[in-house]
Amino acid sequence: MTASPFEIDARAGQARAGVLRLPHGDVRTPAFVPLASTATVKSLSAAEVEALGYEMVLGNTFHLFLQPGHELIARLGGLHEFMGWRRPIVTDSGGFQVFSMGHGSVAEEIKRRRGDRESRVLSIAEEGVRFRSYVDGRERFMGPETSMEIQAALGSDVALAFDECTPFHSGRDYTARSTERTHRWLDRCIAWRKENAPDGQLFLGIVQGGVFEDLRRASAERVAGSAVDGVAVGGSLGREKEEMYEVVRWSLEPAPDAAPRHLLGIGDVDDLLAGVGAGIDMFDCAIPTRLGRHGTALVADPDNRWRLDLTKQAWAESRDPIAPDCPCPACREHTRGYLHYLARIGELTAARLLTLHNLTFIAAFMSGMRAAIVDGTFDDYSRGILAGASPY
Repeated sequence: MTASPFEIDARAGQARAGVLRLPHGDVRTPAFVPLASTATVKSLSAAEVEALGYEMVLGNTFHLFLQPGHELIARLGGLHEFMGWRRPIVTDSGGFQVFSMGHGSVAEEIKRRRGDRESRVLSIAEEGVRFRSYVDGRERFMGPETSMEIQAALGSDVALAFDECTPFHSGRDYTARSTERTHRWLDRCIAWRKENAPDGQLFLGIVQGGVFEDLRRASAERVAGSAVDGVAVGGSLGREKEEMYEVVRWSLEPAPDAAPRHLLGIGDVDDLLAGVGAGIDMFDCAIPTRLGRHGTALVADPDNRWRLDLTKQAWAESRDPIAPDCPCPACREHTRGYLHYLARIGELTAARLLTLHNLTFIAAFMSGMRAAIVDGTFDDYSRGILAGASPY
């Protein structure tokens, strides 16, 4: 593990509040990182996302590789200039897409809805992954060196190692073989970066190992002992929340205390609380923006998983705001009845307003957690949120 520009300001048990210093600015942690998968946080401008208080976004290496292409983005000044976002960017490695193309999303996997996904991945071998592009059907290749080259061309502040994300139903033997290959891919990423890494770009290794305790712990020790600047927890975390929290604990115990820790793809309110409580510093997830595009607002209602489905007919005549204490434009200026109407007819304004609301909710929630860690009241704050307290 190399030295990292990460400073821990306060602690509350395992929870930490800190600052990650990056070439394009500081990121205060714990931090939620909105997805800008295709060089945009869907429906919002970069200035709007920054105004909400976000200090870093995530660009998707796989999608930007296929279109418009990392070479074009590099010619246009890199991803920051291309998308008009001048604050830090983390790029994923493309490894998750190996999982999603080959096995589907977690929801599809649980429901066994896989369709023709197997035909998209042509091979997963030692050299890397061959697949058919969803853009034009052409055969493409991505390996550790490809992923590092793309992330270098994009000019992200934080790059992630190329890995294979195995599904939770994978058996132990396959998971063990896949995890060992991910470790070999990590070595290749490190070797490429020794000669080619952009100045100042941090590099996180990804802990895999599925839901098997010994594999998780061994992977965490392997990653922590490598030339990385921090640790990301990826892969299948299990079917149930308690199993997920246990897998995260296994993945963190060998991690050096002073290094930043990122939990990939997790964004439910209770999971963010549990992750911060376990010592996670950064999270990325599509949940807030995806819910907004589908007519659902985040609210202080743990009995309904912090969700308010505005497409339901029950809200057609409601004059109430989504949340009376929320400062977002959806709540300041509109009623549930109006937002119900917009969402039901598929109006783009609904997607924008609800995305703004959901990201406002998450920003307030993350800020509240940080303040509670600094004040020494994190346990009380957590209990309040789980009981339905407002984050505003």
